Amino acid sequence: MTIASAPVVVIAPDSFKGSLSAQEVAEAIGAGVRAAAPSAIVRLCPIADGGEGTLDALLHAGGEIRRLRVRGAAGTLRDAAAGILSDGSAVIESAEIVGLTDPVGTAVAVENRSTLGIGDALLALLDSGARRFLIALGGSSTNDGGIGMLVALGLKLFDADGKQLEPVPSQLARLARVDVAGLDPRLNDIHIVAMSDVDNPLCGDKGATAIFGPQKGVTAEQVQPLDALLGRFASLFEQASGRGAANLPGAGAAGGLGYALLMLGAEFQSGAQTVADYIGLDAALKDADWLITGEGRSDAQTLHGKAPFIAAQRARQAGVQTSLLSGGVDRSALGELQTSFSGCFSITFGPTTLDKAIADAAGLLKDSAEQMTRLWLSGR
Repeated sequence: MTIASAPVVVIAPDSFKGSLSAQEVAEAIGAGVRAAAPSAIVRLCPIADGGEGTLDALLHAGGEIRRLRVRGAAGTLRDAAAGILSDGSAVIESAEIVGLTDPVGTAVAVENRSTLGIGDALLALLDSGARRFLIALGGSSTNDGGIGMLVALGLKLFDADGKQLEPVPSQLARLARVDVAGLDPRLNDIHIVAMSDVDNPLCGDKGATAIFGPQKGVTAEQVQPLDALLGRFASLFEQASGRGAANLPGAGAAGGLGYALLMLGAEFQSGAQTVADYIGLDAALKDADWLITGEGRSDAQTLHGKAPFIAAQRARQAGVQTSLLSGGVDRSALGELQTSFSGCFSITFGPTTLDKAIADAAGLLKDSAEQMTRLWLSGR
């Protein structure tokens, strides 16, 4: 760590969901740092953990965006962004295609939502020559076990009369046979990295439906029936394919999309760790004096692989102190958060509404970062 007239400050926040992208958050914090320390060397390293904003964070490190026409969670066509990184890897963000923030997709009952669009994106990128894929699993609205994606890739579902079924959970009660013969043969020659920190299995009390279903609109009465339907699909799929993945860690990610990817041979990696590697966070921290990170809301879950925690871990390894600046901070979690951050700050200066805080987030971030920097400089 250097003590000099030009401090080096690394800014590596996640997005403030519903308000600002990670890049916009980083820029606002950077403006506050420069207001207090005009000579500071500011390095913007927006980060993500496999949820919304992962594509933007990865492209910030180099690459190009691809516009695709895919099916959303409701099965209707929509435009979605994907990316090709400088190393040729293709990036698909589940939240961009079947996200919880898509009003069209979430207007349909969860038992009728599908991941068809994830398969559409994979096929389009395969056609463009991609053979390595990074798939960010956070923020999805679907709970279909990945059957939509698999059907888009050539899987077929049949009832007892040989009639082909639509790839949505509500149809699985009629499922009698799964045909894997039509799966795109190119899937045997690709490498998929599934970006998620979820280690849940597909089914059961710790499975996709029981743990994450309520976030997507699954009612208490639907949990057991939907869980049983996914289990039925998995049993028939595994019989047909000769392999199993339902009980592997990560199978329950993104409503079971993790299961489908595991069945295709995917490797699971921490989303935040993967993004940190791609954006060169370690290099940015090498001679830095201070790291500022943050997210929309920080609580005890932040310490379970979320982007600010991973950024703080990397900073600690580099001997750099870290401060947390988030939209909100759970006071009851301060004791835990302080084990990883040298200070935990919220952007609000007094009583306000959530809507106003969201609308004013950029200015609040700048002002808060400026005051944090003045305090930090006085301690140097």
